[in-house]
Amino acid sequence: MRYLPKSPAERAEMLREIGASSIDDLFAIIPEEYRLSRDLDIPRQMGESEIVEHFKTAAAQNANGYASFLGAGVYRHYRPVIIDTIVQRGEFLTSYTPYQAEITQGTLQAIFEFQTMICELTGMDIANASMYDGSTACPEAVMMAMRLTGRDSVVVARSVHPEYREVMRTYAQHREEISGHATREIGYGEDGRLDPGALEQAVTEQTACVLVQSPNFFGVIEDIPAIAEIAHKKGALLIVAIAEAISLGIVRPPAEADIVTMEAQSYGVAPSYGGPFCGVIAAKEKYVRQMPGRLVGETKDRQGRRGFVLTLSTREQHIRREKATSNICTNQALVALMATVFMTVYGKEGIRDLALHNLAKADYAAKRLTGNGRLLFAQSPRFNEFVLQTEEPAEQLNARLLENRIIGGVALKRWYPELGNATLWCATELTTREQINQAAAVLAQAPAAAAAR
Repeated sequence: MRYLPKSPAERAEMLREIGASSIDDLFAIIPEEYRLSRDLDIPRQMGESEIVEHFKTAAAQNANGYASFLGAGVYRHYRPVIIDTIVQRGEFLTSYTPYQAEITQGTLQAIFEFQTMICELTGMDIANASMYDGSTACPEAVMMAMRLTGRDSVVVARSVHPEYREVMRTYAQHREEISGHATREIGYGEDGRLDPGALEQAVTEQTACVLVQSPNFFGVIEDIPAIAEIAHKKGALLIVAIAEAISLGIVRPPAEADIVTMEAQSYGVAPSYGGPFCGVIAAKEKYVRQMPGRLVGETKDRQGRRGFVLTLSTREQHIRREKATSNICTNQALVALMATVFMTVYGKEGIRDLALHNLAKADYAAKRLTGNGRLLFAQSPRFNEFVLQTEEPAEQLNARLLENRIIGGVALKRWYPELGNATLWCATELTTREQINQAAAVLAQAPAAAAAR
């Protein structure tokens, strides 16, 4: 147990030992304007009954009973109750990283089944189960492509989730300072798809990879075969990011990609105020040695019985730091188990039916809501999201919707100012026809009339 000096004399002696005259000397490197010169404003302690009442009051502020049209990388889907029944079992809920294969067969099998299903869905040969979420999977895949190609330059579609690109910039900032190669972003055309002409010009012999998202941030499905041809012609790898995993129920998997990153939150993981989620990297088998995270494999024991082992683990926690492919060390197996149960319950046909349900709901919503706005990128195939442009500012529109217990679409001006008063709307199987009709009715009201009411 760490020793903490209690008496003033002991503290003074320790300060003298390190050459400090007071505790304040230890914080001298922090600029004065950032130092707290008052006591912490901590409320008094509460009794158990007071705590219960406090959280009841806080819970009453949640948007229960509100219709929600939010998407943008986090999606509301029905979660079969069996998911929580299984993941709350002690052998899964309390288990740690599966260091000892002989006593963690259940965890390893769950990871193995997850990897197998992800490969079947994405069309890849191998998959891992150890990324934090879709946003961290993207830069990890980009660094994997850099190691594989020996190149430093990256081309990214501007239609990739803005927050994914922000995480990538955080990962790359110091590497780019050293190498001198900057990440280049490519815009989208009038159809909401990546501009192929701009991509052709951007990809060079120094390009390690091209990163696109499909369906992209606008819900538009990209032409993956055409993009792959442009990337591969210059020796670059193609990375395809998938933020809405349910789309794989009907959208052709990106088989031309070299690496696929995915956010599997839609597979039975609750939004939970933004996490924890389930990031995935899948790839062609020839790239397995540079795959970050852990891979579980199937084997047989001496008696010929089926068993599972940690086949490959390239995290710095397991091997030398300079040889590691990633410093992500958190075990995401419990969240991956949620997705595994979800995929098992729905099955191939069930996920296809669910995707068709989402497609139909979004199509109905787009038709109803665009009676009072303009549907952008209407000529392109899309999944369960669409962009609506209105004369009314997005903030004002969403405020009117909120008065009617409706959470509207995400305002896009923050990331795409050129789109003006545009909002990104999402409809899933949990969005009802009545909610869509109600939102359309609110949009149909003139803003002035709504304010006077």
